[in-house]
Amino acid sequence: MDDSSCCASCGITAYDDIELKKCDACKLVRYCSVKCQKDHRSKHERACKQRAAELHDEILFRQPESSHLGDCPLCYLPHPIDRSKAVTTGCCSKMTCRGCYHANLMREFKEALDHVCPFCRHPAPKTVEEADKLLMGRVESNDPLSLVEVGARRYSEGDYASAFKYWTKSAELGDAEAHFHLFILYHDGKAVEKDRKKEVYHLEKAAIAGHPIGRYNLGCAEFDDGSIERAVKHFMIAANLGHNCAIQRLKEGFQSGEVGKEDFATALRGHQAAVDATKSPQRSEAAKQEQK
Repeated sequence: MDDSSCCASCGITAYDDIELKKCDACKLVRYCSVKCQKDHRSKHERACKQRAAELHDEILFRQPESSHLGDCPLCYLPHPIDRSKAVTTGCCSKMTCRGCYHANLMREFKEALDHVCPFCRHPAPKTVEEADKLLMGRVESNDPLSLVEVGARRYSEGDYASAFKYWTKSAELGDAEAHFHLFILYHDGKAVEKDRKKEVYHLEKAAIAGHPIGRYNLGCAEFDDGSIERAVKHFMIAANLGHNCAIQRLKEGFQSGEVGKEDFATALRGHQAAVDATKSPQRSEAAKQEQK
């Protein structure tokens, strides 16, 4: 009989009104009641912790398909991991790349059109007050990007408690940037007590969601703790997302013998592919115009 079909403590099998529930941590065994789970804890605890750690690492070290910024909703190309190379509008909170934003400006200029959002076509706000009203409207609708933006404004004003409130709400909605900001608050002890456990928790959440800087910071933390193998894994994932500092750390590791030749070559290819995927003629043209 399959072990998963009977209670790991009392041995009763699942039938009729008897429902067996998996151990939340390891998913290896099932129990018919909370009492059975408590009775079996001393026998199961060691194997449970080991399997839970394995499951955690399976998720943690999974390569994200893209960075947390995703793709531009207009050209469908991946956003560069440098957030300054994208524009977020307060009307719809869509993040468009500089290339598409610039192309829209050129179209409006040539056709003598009023400036509108390149995605939703909402008229551009004419005053700071109007822009703020649009942003706060998005905040009221629990838009994660807008919550992060308002949190960043409060942080820059020194209102760390309000920043914590906005970022916590955004993080609850799954925003990677919000998790990264919360990591900083717990690391610096601003508005909250310094908490290493919560610091790592939010950093890991950001990294799992594809935040390259969060992933790189995890690698640095593992390296400082002496876990070189885990640090290299983090740097490899960050490099595959196009993070320059990660590829530099891998280069240093290769030179010191901590990173194998094949792994370093794989990282170089992955890094270059990630960077190349964000390039387009429109984006290059926008970059040239910004330099003038």
